[in-house]
Amino acid sequence: MEQLIGSQLHRFLFDVFRLAVWLAILASIFVPLERLFSAHPQKIFRKQIVTDLCYYFLSSLLPAVLLSYPVALLASLVRYAVPSDFLQTMSVQPDLTKAVLGFVAGEVGYYWGHRLSHEIPFLWKFHSIHHSAEQIDFLVNTRAHPIDMVFGRFCGLIPIYLLGLGGPGSAKESLVPIIATLVGTMWGFFIHANLKWRFGPLEWLISTPAFHHWHHTKTPVNRNYASTLPWLDRIFGTYYLPLGEFPTTYGIKAKMPELLVDQLFYPLERTPSVPTSSQPAVPDTPNLPDNNEEAVIEMTAKAQTPSVSE
Repeated sequence: MEQLIGSQLHRFLFDVFRLAVWLAILASIFVPLERLFSAHPQKIFRKQIVTDLCYYFLSSLLPAVLLSYPVALLASLVRYAVPSDFLQTMSVQPDLTKAVLGFVAGEVGYYWGHRLSHEIPFLWKFHSIHHSAEQIDFLVNTRAHPIDMVFGRFCGLIPIYLLGLGGPGSAKESLVPIIATLVGTMWGFFIHANLKWRFGPLEWLISTPAFHHWHHTKTPVNRNYASTLPWLDRIFGTYYLPLGEFPTTYGIKAKMPELLVDQLFYPLERTPSVPTSSQPAVPDTPNLPDNNEEAVIEMTAKAQTPSVSE
């Protein structure tokens, strides 16, 4: 027993060290870029930076453990429900084909998981922690409740497994899910970065900070759910990227607790938090229709205007 505990402790400390190294690498890349090309001038040690650092380690260590059981259940259901001939056909496809199909399938799954996290009040309580950041930089990518992060990743894995493009078994079966998760995570740091870069016509194909910052604006636009492929939002009618503009305010209307521990228990509260404004309390769910009909019309018109490089 002592040997097992010692082994687990050694593995845990190694994972923490590995994450610290990655954090140093990410900071060495993004901090200088955010200073040189910032969309909004802000301090490096901004508000809630300590909390977000804690989320970085928590969101990197805990979801993998929590995901193991639902992923195992998903794999069992796939073997039972999906024809074996189909799974066999998909398994012998070239690795590149499986990687591309798996990446797109994972993005579709994540899109809908993310969208549901905004449309279902219970899920929004967890997801709102991510949106409560009032200043955006690369580190906000991992500011998320473990349950919220597990749900998003699990939704991304569902179509990958259903299409026979991956599984929790051998290293080869796990390759596509791992690639999809890694690419999504690394790109997530980029699209949260405080960068004013615009990519012109490429913004139709790949997500950018401008695309995702509009998803985080405090004025709910209920758009831009995709992680890396914005054309999914175009297909499903949720694309919004006004010409040459960045949002000016970020966060949510509800009052989010300051302490990390309180935030982790926040989604389990039975009564809504007191709104920050003096207006009557309303559910802080971004997907509720905007009562300002003129604003909706204006937003829709802007959404139809393709973005160009600044």
